Amino acid sequence: MAGVLPDIGEWVAGGGRMRVTTRSRGFELFVRQDGPADGLPVTLIHGFPTSSHDWSVVVPHLAAHGCRVLTLDLLGFGASDKPRDHVYSVVEQAELVEGVWQALGIGDTALVAHDYGVSVGQELLARDPGRVRRMAWLNGGLYPDLHRPIAPQRLLHSRAGAVLVHAMTERRFTSSMRQVLARPVAEEDLHAMWESVSHENGHLLAHRLLRYIDERKQHAARWVGALEEYPGPTLFVWGPADPISGAHVLERIRARLTAAHIVELAVPAPVGHYPQVEAPDAVAEALTAFLTEGADRA
Repeated sequence: MAGVLPDIGEWVAGGGRMRVTTRSRGFELFVRQDGPADGLPVTLIHGFPTSSHDWSVVVPHLAAHGCRVLTLDLLGFGASDKPRDHVYSVVEQAELVEGVWQALGIGDTALVAHDYGVSVGQELLARDPGRVRRMAWLNGGLYPDLHRPIAPQRLLHSRAGAVLVHAMTERRFTSSMRQVLARPVAEEDLHAMWESVSHENGHLLAHRLLRYIDERKQHAARWVGALEEYPGPTLFVWGPADPISGAHVLERIRARLTAAHIVELAVPAPVGHYPQVEAPDAVAEALTAFLTEGADRA
């Protein structure tokens, strides 16, 4: 089985590092833009524990259909800064995304989020829903009470996490990933994902980054409210076979967000936690149709 993700070195070479300052300090983040300079602004936010490289198959499709696509590695991920003693926060990640938008002159934008990124997306919506033209969600813990972390996540999130991260190897990472994937993913793709995680020993930060589980509970009312009260067009591209946030989350989405458009990725086989890697063509098609709906094609 051949891999679908392009070489991660080529992906990183297509972007650069940008200095972004929050209220506390400055960091360098990996950022890239694809597509026509005057295209429809779209921002893609990746999940834990990987990087923007997850979107690398989807991005060319969006760019080819007139989207100006922004991808970035969040703080602590991929090719961005990975401070060792930092208290990582979803709220700060949202500040950093806003800083990138400001630096690049991006005003209104469509927003697409996956996994950890859905919490960043919810925080961004809570801050300024009017800035988000359209909102698309891939599998993630939108409802904290429905989040079902797998055993390795629970262990890394425990008090023993600071010790256990030192036992993380590519083999263990691959084993954990296969627990959340429903469709076959090539070893080359899993290796590329590991490369993004382990870059500059980033895997040693897993226990710190997993604070997002606590933040989801802390900000539950605000973030769920931002999700459910968002007035703009909303799309869910969902893998129902995801053990973390699959069909059980989709059931609530259908009950509470009746106006949203839902693409359930279940044919020819169900998709799991990483739709953009397991079924990139289907995800690209769904996102392209949604993001460019009503756009001037002249």
